[in-house]
Amino acid sequence: MKLSPRDAAGFLNRPDPRVPGLLIYGADAMRVSERRATVVSAHVGPNADTEMRLTRMPGSDLRRDAAAAVDALKAQGFFPGPRAVVVDDATDTAADSLKAALAEWAEGDALLVVTAGALTPGSKLRKLFEGDKRALCLAVYDDPPGRAEIEGMLRAEGLGDVPPQTLGDLVALGQVLEPGDFRQTLTRIALYKLDDPQPLTPAEVALLAPQSSEADVDDIIEALAEGRVADLAPILSRLAAQGVTPVTICIAATRHMRLLHALLSAPGGPSQGIGTLKPPVFGPRRDKLLRQAQRWTLPRVEEALKDLTTTDLTLRSTTRAPLQAVAERALLRLARMAARR
Repeated sequence: MKLSPRDAAGFLNRPDPRVPGLLIYGADAMRVSERRATVVSAHVGPNADTEMRLTRMPGSDLRRDAAAAVDALKAQGFFPGPRAVVVDDATDTAADSLKAALAEWAEGDALLVVTAGALTPGSKLRKLFEGDKRALCLAVYDDPPGRAEIEGMLRAEGLGDVPPQTLGDLVALGQVLEPGDFRQTLTRIALYKLDDPQPLTPAEVALLAPQSSEADVDDIIEALAEGRVADLAPILSRLAAQGVTPVTICIAATRHMRLLHALLSAPGGPSQGIGTLKPPVFGPRRDKLLRQAQRWTLPRVEEALKDLTTTDLTLRSTTRAPLQAVAERALLRLARMAARR
């Protein structure tokens, strides 16, 4: 039977002993592995390995020994307690062996947990678990983690009491990071907050989140949007020394101006518009964007976009003009717009 995402968390954390097996499949190996670890830990506990109540085998082993899964399910260990058999990276070649294992399973046998990569609807393995009246089949999709899933991750890391605003920032961060990177970020946050009685703050989330690879370009864009005219030339010179081209800066400035245009065009104003941005923004960057939007008007942003388009065409179409000087003049013009209140 299919296990719906809504019911998945309940089963993974409290497996039903009457269920003989669970297939977890999906393209994201990290997420599949996390769900396998959750259900196995919940079923057999933390000492299953040392007490020999957990058996692991690759799916390829079942091609050579079709009875291996049945034998592992029926085997009795020296220590009492629930048992589990984990079959990793299974493919359709293991379907016949697993079908026999499910058919012979009886209450008291080990829980069979099978993982696989992306499976088509016609997959023999998927059809086996979806068609079995007792076994379950869980599809793991590439969707960003939701609020409930993130709350579960935080509890697992020992961060159960997180303020709503901080949780909102973490949800936004989960939308833009790969699942593995997001998990590592939560682990980093948990280590940072170890033995700290104060609640986690949005500023701490922003501090510990992975930094953009274009942080230096962001510096000049922020100076431009905030009207800090005097800061532009030194930052531009430093970027040139690092090999950042004027075209790259022009593209980044255009992207940022379009962002401000979206905020200023929102029916409810920037405060309403910022909540609809994709990908979402959070923490100090959210506050900076709102402050920058207060410096600009919609006509000024549209004028800035026209200026940047002209500059971009000039930078791309000539080899004689001093490119850095052309870019610097354009950025100075835009920064002076922001400086006018």
